[in-house]
Amino acid sequence: MEEQRGPGPSHWWRYGPPWWNGSAGDPESRPARLPWRSTVLITVFVLAGSHFAAHGQPHRVPLDTTARVLLLAASLLLLWRHRHPAAVAFGTAAVTLVYVSAGYPYGPVFLTVAVSCFSAVVAGHRRAAWASLGLLWAGHALVALWLYRRLPPTGDKGAGIGQEIVVATWVLAIVALAELARVRREQWARERADRAQAAKRRADEERLRIARELHDVLAHSISVINVQASMGLALLDTDPEQARTALTTIRAASKEALGEVRQVLDTLRAPGAAPRAPAPGLGRLPELVEQAAAAGLTVDVQGEPPHLAPGADLAAFRIVQEALTNVVRHSGSRHARVRFEYDGDELRLRIDDDGPATGAEAGGSGNGLAGMRERAAGLGGTIEAGPRPDGGFRVLAVLPLHTREDQ
Repeated sequence: MEEQRGPGPSHWWRYGPPWWNGSAGDPESRPARLPWRSTVLITVFVLAGSHFAAHGQPHRVPLDTTARVLLLAASLLLLWRHRHPAAVAFGTAAVTLVYVSAGYPYGPVFLTVAVSCFSAVVAGHRRAAWASLGLLWAGHALVALWLYRRLPPTGDKGAGIGQEIVVATWVLAIVALAELARVRREQWARERADRAQAAKRRADEERLRIARELHDVLAHSISVINVQASMGLALLDTDPEQARTALTTIRAASKEALGEVRQVLDTLRAPGAAPRAPAPGLGRLPELVEQAAAAGLTVDVQGEPPHLAPGADLAAFRIVQEALTNVVRHSGSRHARVRFEYDGDELRLRIDDDGPATGAEAGGSGNGLAGMRERAAGLGGTIEAGPRPDGGFRVLAVLPLHTREDQ
């Protein structure tokens, strides 16, 4: 018996990526990468800047090993500011407060607090950022106003209220900039989501349009082929010439269907490219009448087909095509009427047959009427379809003569 083995690389799509292949997983579920480069730059700036700042503050405690360890700790905490923003905000504030309370020179150590709180606000941890900044300011005010006598450096003088107000202003400025960045980031996220949703909606609409086009083309052509094939089989022995005519009609109908299907699918192969042939419209109504005649259906056209915008022209043609296809499929009548009427700015397109319904199926999907209603609704029109009192069937389409394409 062959030994059963675990799923190999070809089965990762079923079981999920292996734990060691972090790049293959969902980006949202993976922890954020450590920001090494920016943290190294900040660390170098804080250490070098504090060294130079110490020369201008001889009254403060000189930098020693403990001071450099505190500066290094405050900077290296920023490595985890994306993974644990709240904890890093409190950590940098605490380390900075210890550094200042020890009497070491003021300098760029406060940059670590600003960066950590900025990251926390942008990540959505607003309360943690505000609380850490508030604690740092309160601790600094406590040291500068009351505890400076008990803490190094010796002989240090207390700060005034004005100085603490300036510090508070800087704290508020940091919070304001962080909030502005957060709002802008959320706005960008909403815009990206809206663009993605709009692209998905356009793709869905395009798929629906292609499906509707394919349904209309194939339903009509296959119905003609079905009728002619039945006729050819029935006359193959008794009237070979008529059977030949039926086969010729089948060839012409299938060739036209293949051409229209190719035209529709060309939009999938080359998005945005111009179609190789113009979209069908009411100008091809005589061809449609000839195809119906080849299927044994006589069509009378009453009224003059109007000149419509391309979208409305295509919709009107497909409605007539689908209505005649339904007559061929489901009606015992071999006569249909297509009538064009005008009522103000509306076109009333009416297709009648005398019935009765045969109940026969020709492989249709049953979506023909729904497709016609969707086409009409897309133009701001309506479709009414149902049996007539005298036993026939009527399709009445009311379409606007002027659509948004004319504007």
